[in-house]
Amino acid sequence: MWERWRIVVMLAPTLAIILVLFFGGLGYGLLVSLGWQPEIGNRQLSLAAYRSILFSEQHAPVFWSGLGLSLWISIVSTVLSATIAIVAALLLRQTFVGKRFATFLFQLNLPVPHIVAAIGILFLFSQSGLLSRAGAQLGVISSPGDFPLIVRDPSGWGIILSFVWKEVPFIGVIVLAVLQSLGANYEDLARSLGANRLQRLRYVLLPLIMPGVLSASVLVFAFTFGSYEVPALLGVRFPRVLPVTAVRFFRDPDLNARPEAMAVSVIISIIAFVLIFTYMWISRRTIRKE
Repeated sequence: MWERWRIVVMLAPTLAIILVLFFGGLGYGLLVSLGWQPEIGNRQLSLAAYRSILFSEQHAPVFWSGLGLSLWISIVSTVLSATIAIVAALLLRQTFVGKRFATFLFQLNLPVPHIVAAIGILFLFSQSGLLSRAGAQLGVISSPGDFPLIVRDPSGWGIILSFVWKEVPFIGVIVLAVLQSLGANYEDLARSLGANRLQRLRYVLLPLIMPGVLSASVLVFAFTFGSYEVPALLGVRFPRVLPVTAVRFFRDPDLNARPEAMAVSVIISIIAFVLIFTYMWISRRTIRKE
């Protein structure tokens, strides 16, 4: 009897902390988004905060523009990161001189915090950064102000560049691990049946590595969609991504703006949950079909 419950008992403290912190914070945020603020005398629950950020003339433009920018940055960052990671993993899989060193360089920025990556992008690619000043000194551009607007542009390309630089090795390491576990047997079999290199890539390798790519891509999308520090440092004042909008509401001296902040946060969580459950449904359906 004890053997059956031993693992549950051993994991109980850790699971309790995770459940209390995660679901406790989520539940508190949901309550505040519904207007529950007993510290200022608000105890009646309503959807006023959601109606305000979704439909009011004051907050709706900020929310919908932020949602569009957040989706744009997350989708483009995830697609670019996954594509570059697959190409890099396929190249690093080959045998060549310096492969170990190239693999080391590919994984080098994995432990670098995202805020450090954002500061590096700011110093390098801003119109007062290193590259703009170097270009002006070399005569490539007439002045640093003529450097292309990459950092703090309305389309978020500086944010996307920072995320891609950080997430490519994350996805690439997963793809490399999958490729190493597969070996060369599948490709050899396809080659013996007359498949060329492109056909082996299209019909053998990509279907085999796609579950790992999708799993990593979901994590990257969820992280970039809910990230605050990189968009706050590299983004513009309008439009703001949703996490930055939520923090702006939260920092409002008027505590009556706190429900709007929590409502934005809850919507971010709902979108992330929908994405994860959609991925799980697609994965189970694919496995069942195979």
